[in-house]
Amino acid sequence: MKVLILGASGLVGGNCLRYFSIKEDITPIGTYFSYQAKDTIKFNTLDLTDPTNFDINAFDPDIILHCGALTWVDYCEENPEESYTKTVQSTLNAIHLAKKFSAKLVYISTDYIFDGETGPYTEEHPHNPKSVYGQHKWEAEEAVRKALPDNHLILRITNVYGDEERNKNFIARMLDNVAKNEPIAFSLPADQYATPVNAADIARALYLLLRDKKVGVYNIASTDWVNRMQLANMVLKRFPNHQINITPITTAELNQAASRPLLGGLITKKFMDEYPNFHFTNVDDYLRKKIEEITLPN
Repeated sequence: MKVLILGASGLVGGNCLRYFSIKEDITPIGTYFSYQAKDTIKFNTLDLTDPTNFDINAFDPDIILHCGALTWVDYCEENPEESYTKTVQSTLNAIHLAKKFSAKLVYISTDYIFDGETGPYTEEHPHNPKSVYGQHKWEAEEAVRKALPDNHLILRITNVYGDEERNKNFIARMLDNVAKNEPIAFSLPADQYATPVNAADIARALYLLLRDKKVGVYNIASTDWVNRMQLANMVLKRFPNHQINITPITTAELNQAASRPLLGGLITKKFMDEYPNFHFTNVDDYLRKKIEEITLPN
């Protein structure tokens, strides 16, 4: 399988590139749009005619994995046109490429397509996005389904963490704050629940789905269902000498531009029914590995 990863400089795309690179039955190419991460080459998903783009024709992919989107939720709310361009239009361009090469398109979606009132959610739950970001992710999902009904995969994920070059995810930022060993105080919502998942697990799960030629929507989530406050404390309890002070707050008190799904998260029953021997790691598993990399003074 030749897999073209659009957006391989991000957390999910980067982990997929690393994992697929060690599989004998996959030849991956990872592209970047704005930030050039290790082992990525340029491809502008918003301009398929850009003369500096990687030559996809020569690669002739069997799979196109589209990881690119504008994920800054509040910025999307205040800049809906840019959100549409970077999330929906980029997906329409990926659809065009998938059709051109008769390739399967894998689209990465989110639990923000739901309203967060009755989560966690199965794949069949009716959508009801409450933000521009969620609406555009849903529109992109719908476009993929309609254009490639028999040749697509949609993976819904949320609260992704793990190893990445820029350490942009929540747990990575928490670990960076711990490593600074400086007094830090901030507030986190105690009413936003989700299902954190390691990007490395997403890569492993996606490999199985591609290997077995699966089609349709799959939720990919681990066993944790926690709020942001609990998630931060899961990190901090591993470092008893930390100097970080966290105050619980409600989402309403944060007065954010975009609505968040409060009871969010995803249920993985469909995936686990098909792959009962698959083992999802959890946050504690990841922290046990990372704790050796951070040393604080006694």
